[in-house]
Amino acid sequence: MTIHRLIRQYLPAILAVCVLTFLAARTPLAAQAPSTSGAAQDRPFVVEYYYKVKWGHAEEFITLFKKNHYPLLKKEIEMGRLLKVSAVTPRYHTTEDGRWDYRVTIVFKNAAAANEDFDEKSLIQQLYPDQQTYQREEQRRFEILDAHWDLPIKDLDLNAQ
Repeated sequence: MTIHRLIRQYLPAILAVCVLTFLAARTPLAAQAPSTSGAAQDRPFVVEYYYKVKWGHAEEFITLFKKNHYPLLKKEIEMGRLLKVSAVTPRYHTTEDGRWDYRVTIVFKNAAAANEDFDEKSLIQQLYPDQQTYQREEQRRFEILDAHWDLPIKDLDLNAQ
C-alpha cells in the first residue's frame, strides 16, 4: 500500500479526530461550572485571538478591525465586561504553517463573562447605524483571512512546588 493511498484512505478520519480534539479542548471552558470560591469567580480570564491574513492584505485587515471591531471591544471595557484589549504583530516572518499576522489579547472580567451569552447585536446597531456598510466591511475583513483561532490561556506559577 503506497503512502498516497494510505493518506487518501485515512485523511478524513485523521481530520475528524483533529476537529473533535480541538472542540473537546474548548468545551470544558464553556461548560465549566462556576467555582464556589468568590476569588476564583473574580479572576480575569484571558483569550488570545490569532489572525492569519492572506498575503498582501494585512494593512486592510487591521484597518477594518480598528474601524469596526475595536470600538465594540472598547465599549465592552466601558461596560465592565472586559478589562483590557491589546494587540501585537510579529516583527519578523515565521514559517508559513506557523505564521500569524495579528494576536489580539482580550482580558475578560472573569470566565463567566467570557462564556456568557452576550448580546453583541444591539451594541453593533447602536455603534453602527449604517448597517449595510458595517456588514459589508465585516464580511470583507473575514474574506481576507486565511485562518483565525482563539486560545484561552492561563498563568503558570513557575515558583510553585
